[in-house]
Amino acid sequence: MPDMLVNLYTMPKIDLEARMSDEGIIIKRAMALDKEKIVEFVKANFADICIEWAYESEKAIFNNPPSCYLAVKDNEILGFACYDVSALGFFGPTGVAPSAQGKSIGKALLGKCLESMKEAGYGYAVIGYVTDAVTFYEKAVNATVIEGSSPDKSIYSNLIDIT
Repeated sequence: MPDMLVNLYTMPKIDLEARMSDEGIIIKRAMALDKEKIVEFVKANFADICIEWAYESEKAIFNNPPSCYLAVKDNEILGFACYDVSALGFFGPTGVAPSAQGKSIGKALLGKCLESMKEAGYGYAVIGYVTDAVTFYEKAVNATVIEGSSPDKSIYSNLIDIT
């Protein structure tokens, strides 16, 4: 479970807004007033993967500006992506509801977060604690694995229990 590094100045442009719009999907920045809906979405869809994502998404909602983006269709959340949660300059957590996967929603959310990080002045982004998505990030944004970045040798080593 390595961390990965993205050069924000050389990453490929991810422009899926038109495609998302054609499918009635809006990518938008989270608002504090939607906190309950967002946290419930994350718990309902990803608690079996990592319940802490709910807490991280809540933290991202209250950053200034909020560092959480949502994919929404017909007032229903389909996916989320956050940055500057585990540490400044880190992307994640992120997830798309199983029923909405395969529509490039995750890639659109990734692109929106990384563009926001670049606009905020970051030159690089770290994608933390990557499990089974290494190939996705390599293809989507030319991310590279950070050698020696296992959880016990990264920002996550400060957790009470990293098992």
